[in-house]
Amino acid sequence: MSDLAHLGPVEMFTPEGERSLAFFVDTMGMEVVAQQGPSTYLRGWGDYQRWSLKLTASDTSGMGVLGLRAWSPEALDRRVAMVEATGLGIGWTDGEVGRGPGYRFTDPDGHLFELYYECERYEPPPDRAPALKNVPGRYSGRGCAVKRLDHINILAADVRASRDFCVDTLGYRLYERIELDDGSEAGAWMSLTIAAHELIYTRDALAARGRLHHVAFWVDTREECMRAADIWLDAGIEIEAAPSKHAIAQGYFLYGIEPGGNRVEVTSGGRLIYDPDEPCVVWTEAERAKGQAWGVQTVPSFHTYGTPPVEP
Repeated sequence: MSDLAHLGPVEMFTPEGERSLAFFVDTMGMEVVAQQGPSTYLRGWGDYQRWSLKLTASDTSGMGVLGLRAWSPEALDRRVAMVEATGLGIGWTDGEVGRGPGYRFTDPDGHLFELYYECERYEPPPDRAPALKNVPGRYSGRGCAVKRLDHINILAADVRASRDFCVDTLGYRLYERIELDDGSEAGAWMSLTIAAHELIYTRDALAARGRLHHVAFWVDTREECMRAADIWLDAGIEIEAAPSKHAIAQGYFLYGIEPGGNRVEVTSGGRLIYDPDEPCVVWTEAERAKGQAWGVQTVPSFHTYGTPPVEP
């Protein structure tokens, strides 16, 4: 078992603060739990931590800090020592809203991460208290009613270097990857849990560094993915890829661009890996050229678009 428990909250930058906030609250159905300066902290109705998305008004788009929660204070210290040994460490912070001290570092591509352990559990107000005691909050029923943060896909100039760092230093399991005909790696799907992916690296077509591909939020059924597409359509949200099923990891998806320019996914399904000796699934260039699970071709922008935007 890794010292790290799961992917933690993520910060997203947006140059359209009010419009992006309205998207996540009204269209995605998330709940505002705190505001601090230019940042708003939001949660899905099933997130156990106080928040899962920090939306920060900025002059650009993209990802700010990605959190990773450790299993214990001792596990946190062990992973911090391993990160420091790589030379990629930055140092300790005092923490965030509802979160204790954290240790910041970058991956080989320049994305900013923060390891932490201490955090507040979400405590619903009386009007948001659920009927059942084994869920953190009441179903929101607003917009897409996303349940929780599910996974992050970040772009990298060198996928293999970043996934080696995550496996060797952070303790991720590599479940699936894409190897091109020239032997280079175009994508890596990793997780700290039995879920098919929590953290994904895909190749940046522009060879830029530190960019975001997408942030994904979970709903319980594939029908909710299709319902989300109708909600986005009525809300005037740009739909990049209509609902279908991935070949890699087998999750159902809907992709679109939120008002600040960041790609967002509504997802459900996906395979679970119980086998402790599960071999990594390697996809070839020819296999990926076939498209998604049901033969739907991947839209070209999926391979070229990321945030913040850069000149080709």
